[in-house]
Amino acid sequence: MIRIYVSSVIDAAADTVWSRIRDFNALPLWHPAIADSRIENQEPSDRVGCIRHFHTRDGGMIRERLLALSDYDYTCTYEILESPMGVANYVATLKLAPVTDGGRTFAEWSAEFDCDESRQHELTEGIGQGVFQAGFDALKRHFARR
Repeated sequence: MIRIYVSSVIDAAADTVWSRIRDFNALPLWHPAIADSRIENQEPSDRVGCIRHFHTRDGGMIRERLLALSDYDYTCTYEILESPMGVANYVATLKLAPVTDGGRTFAEWSAEFDCDESRQHELTEGIGQGVFQAGFDALKRHFARR
């Protein structure tokens, strides 16, 4: 099993960052790699079990199920149901924690998954940098403009 962990500090309060990323259907609003998103069966986007169906800017289609969402803990856990990446048993968690010094946020995004051994390095880099870090960088830019 592959494990990826990326963390960052965002110059905004955890409540503020959480309000931006909490909506399971809001990826296109804050992540630069996501073109569009919809929740299947018109379910609420904060209902555990809902499925988001989205497209990446490079044309890939991904379906993910929301496994857990906690406004108290600022966490969101989801699994990939379908994707062109060649991963299996993919579960990821995005978590925020308040940094009391300066009203900032410590953000963590982690995932575990299985894949062919020949693709481990490519997927680790692609997900860690191209997805997780790219998302954090976009959030940092967004809140720096405020």
